[in-house]
Amino acid sequence: MAFATIADLETRFPNELTLLAADEQTGLRDDQRIELGLVDASTEVRAILAARYSAAELDSLDDNSARIVAVYAMDIAMYRIALAFTRSSENIKERYDQAIKRLEAIASGKGALVSGASGGAGSTPPPGDIGQNEVLFSAPERVFTRERLGRI
Repeated sequence: MAFATIADLETRFPNELTLLAADEQTGLRDDQRIELGLVDASTEVRAILAARYSAAELDSLDDNSARIVAVYAMDIAMYRIALAFTRSSENIKERYDQAIKRLEAIASGKGALVSGASGGAGSTPPPGDIGQNEVLFSAPERVFTRERLGRI
């Protein structure tokens, strides 16, 4: 699954995408090469975030987390598209470098992504309820307590 689509790139970079991805022979935008850039970008994002998140967690991100990953994936995709057409620029390279840096920071724990799946036992509390360096664990309710055993 790709984190961003051609429509996302068109919305964010309407003029730049057309200029970068124009076929050398026809001058028309080459959507197939754009799609390959998006797939490669998503693969690169998954490879970086695999240090901290499973594939299932990445597939079930909440809207805000999915959106920020899509922004990073678009910056990476634009860089890959520019390389494929040998039309790279300093601006595109800088956005790529920043996206990689931010993804690596998330993977190392300096940021976090939130899963959109809510659940019962074992689910992660909302981000505001825990501190950055707190350890979380989930366990069933205790069976033998002082109250249940008659205060031994």
